[in-house]
Amino acid sequence: MERDDYHALKALGFEDDELKELGLWDVYTGDPATLAEMYVRRSKKKDTLSVLKSMVRQMCAQADRDKIRVRHVWFEQKSASKAYVRREEFEKSTAAIVDGLSKTLYVFKTSRLSRRGMGQVGLLLDTFEEQQARIYLVAEHLDSRYSRTVLGFLSEQARDQAKDIAEFTKLGIDAHKAEGRWPGGVTPYGLECPKGTGKLRHLASEYPTARRIAECLLAAMVPAKIADMLNKEGKRTRKGAMWRAQTIIHLAKSVSWAGLIPNRERATDDNGNPIDKYFRSIEPLRDAKGNPISCGQGVVTYDEFVKINALISGRSRAASGSAIGDKRRGVRQPVTIMSGLFKCPHCGGPLGNGGRNYNCRNRAMLGKSVCQGAATQRERVDTAMAELWTRHILSLSPDSDTIQNIARRWLNYQDPAKEARKRQVSAVLESAVGREMKLQKEFFVLQKMTEEQFESLREMVAAQISELKAELAELTKEADLSPLMDPEALTAIWDSEGIEGRRALLKAAVKSVTITPAKYKGDRTPILDRLVVEWRDEKDPAALAAIDKAMDLVERTRQRSKAAEAA
Repeated sequence: MERDDYHALKALGFEDDELKELGLWDVYTGDPATLAEMYVRRSKKKDTLSVLKSMVRQMCAQADRDKIRVRHVWFEQKSASKAYVRREEFEKSTAAIVDGLSKTLYVFKTSRLSRRGMGQVGLLLDTFEEQQARIYLVAEHLDSRYSRTVLGFLSEQARDQAKDIAEFTKLGIDAHKAEGRWPGGVTPYGLECPKGTGKLRHLASEYPTARRIAECLLAAMVPAKIADMLNKEGKRTRKGAMWRAQTIIHLAKSVSWAGLIPNRERATDDNGNPIDKYFRSIEPLRDAKGNPISCGQGVVTYDEFVKINALISGRSRAASGSAIGDKRRGVRQPVTIMSGLFKCPHCGGPLGNGGRNYNCRNRAMLGKSVCQGAATQRERVDTAMAELWTRHILSLSPDSDTIQNIARRWLNYQDPAKEARKRQVSAVLESAVGREMKLQKEFFVLQKMTEEQFESLREMVAAQISELKAELAELTKEADLSPLMDPEALTAIWDSEGIEGRRALLKAAVKSVTITPAKYKGDRTPILDRLVVEWRDEKDPAALAAIDKAMDLVERTRQRSKAAEAA
């Protein structure tokens, strides 16, 4: 008849002959006072089988001296200090005592039994005392029936050791992060961390595809379309699976993809106690000055990372009251630059996308009884608005509200990383000022610290506040407005933007645009003469004289470029 723990003992490396010598071969039943349970715990993977076998041998030798037979050996690899970790084999070993199968539990030492202190060990001893059973710690030669006080002290000591181990481990990890060393774990697609370097670098087999994904995201391509494109080309993920939209979103939101150290936040249970789960924030870990800490090469730059996430978040919104439990819902993306600005001349309602045309949405949705309708070709309106916008911007003085507004909106759109950093520095500065006030209260009001401690801490906080103020002042410097004053540069800005960029530029200068009704069917009045624009700022008369000449020059240059491309 085979023992229930035979396979576990074989997995530990024991041969049949040695099991017979140790008394772990036969199946034992009978008087519980002559039987024992043995609990073996492996706390770390570095504990070799040789170490575990040595523990078993020493416990078997003690059982032999006590004239007791080991009924079952319970083995597991689990933490003894984390309250949220359930130790099934430990529970089974104590349950065997409670059920009256045996009266002794052999454990190698207190730290192998528990690292949760007397909170757990005390209850366990009470239970064993009721059963007239005992725990014997072999390495420390302690019998719970006679050494309860010592066992309580050692269990608390083991608990303190666990805290020290956790603290030193965290300290080491934080130190490596601060030095820009990869903290470990799975590297993002397109990157690798060669053993011993602690630095990320491009993975030759994945980087080209990863960079292509990044470029598609920067071009505002939706993740589902990118996944479909890759799957059609036969591209697969690192694990050989097909690409999904969610996979690409997770990749885009990984700050490690930008070659930066992720800022991990530890999860807690219902009582606020930390558990062994972490969440990676979309924000990178930063140094004392607030700069992101790099750990090598990335697939994207940090600026690209911020812009990609701004594009992704702009395509969804938080869902409330969803019947299917979605956390976010998609937002329909604009396909026209005039949406929200173009008004119908008859009802004042919006002129929206109607395919090749802008048409009255009230007429399209509510019928002729609401509005007789208006429609005009999209392409010629967009072209005319580009010209009108450029002429108007050039006619404004540099200190006009519109120019400043365009500078803010356009430059924010172009450099989201700078704006994100500005918001973060402001928040950190506010926190530092709050700490300074709290420090003064601790010293002057509550008198909880010495003058030397106060001065030392005050200098540190004051230095941080000074650095943050200097950085914030640098970030809030007025933008270079020269591109908005030059016709060619301004035209280049417009031409370089997509739908979102042009909409942002228009909204910064335009309140609304109305098209005058056609005089008759087939009216050939130039579209420039039919668009009535309500601008946010008045033109500067002094600048109007040079505009026509400058715009003619830009138009001639554009025509020459088109002719050269055609040739």
